[in-house]
Amino acid sequence: MSSKLTIATRESRLALWQANHVKDLLQKQGHSVELLGMTTLGDQILDKPLSKVGGKGLFIKELEVALENGQAQLAVHSLKDVPMDLPAGFALACILSREDPRDAWVSNEYPNLASLPRGAVIGTSSLRRTVLIRKLRPDLVIEPLRGNLDTRLKKLDEGHYQGIILAAAGLKRLGLGARIRDVFKTTEMLPAAGQGAIGIEIGEDRPDIMQILAPLNDLETAIRVYAERGVSRAMGGSCSMPLAAHATLDGNVLSINAAWGDHLSEDPSLLHAFCECNVVVGDPNILTKATQLGQSVAESLISQGARKM
Repeated sequence: MSSKLTIATRESRLALWQANHVKDLLQKQGHSVELLGMTTLGDQILDKPLSKVGGKGLFIKELEVALENGQAQLAVHSLKDVPMDLPAGFALACILSREDPRDAWVSNEYPNLASLPRGAVIGTSSLRRTVLIRKLRPDLVIEPLRGNLDTRLKKLDEGHYQGIILAAAGLKRLGLGARIRDVFKTTEMLPAAGQGAIGIEIGEDRPDIMQILAPLNDLETAIRVYAERGVSRAMGGSCSMPLAAHATLDGNVLSINAAWGDHLSEDPSLLHAFCECNVVVGDPNILTKATQLGQSVAESLISQGARKM
């Protein structure tokens, strides 16, 4: 039976692309769908790092209020912006097929990170990217870069930076793939947990909405993302955590690579952990097992000296 649904979404161009993508998928199932655009606190505070003003939850709080008061039945998020533990009363109902999870190098002058001269200025406010860049090029200057994707590109074009690092997925989804000069291998720039994936949040008391969203869920993406988020959850992960986690599923082998660095230290060295296990994709407990594998990776990092938040 078709339903009338409202999607709560941020109003950035990328967030609206994602919400409209979900809208199109639901309309193909016969549902009537409209968008509720909202400006979140995370969109408003642009002069401070997220790690200092409340973390990733600043991007979703207003959307959760809309779910709670019935203005909307689902909220669409970039999954890497979703806290590891949702507030009571909410559930991550669906994870869509993943776009490219890697980081992209964007510059008007230099084809890749290696070509930068010493002392060149790189823009990012991600602690994960900061520690990974420092490992690759400790001679560079890293300056904060906040704002939506278009704002970041504008700051680059105005000459504030010699290059910036962005998620490849967002650029590709907005038709800006031509701005990508280079895509980092995951062996040199390990992605953030959930990067490139879209998650849909609902009220946990809405099994009817859960059922509607079930056909949109991509199980392989969900398995990988649950493993990555398992690492972050065990580490207390948020945007305050200089942590990278990336999982692959090759047949029945689920593997996770993770890295942690101390962004407050002069030492650019990183701690690494890797774990894998055999899984059965049809196992009803597979997401729990994926999470547990991520927790094992986190324990390995902690045993090497990584600090939990």
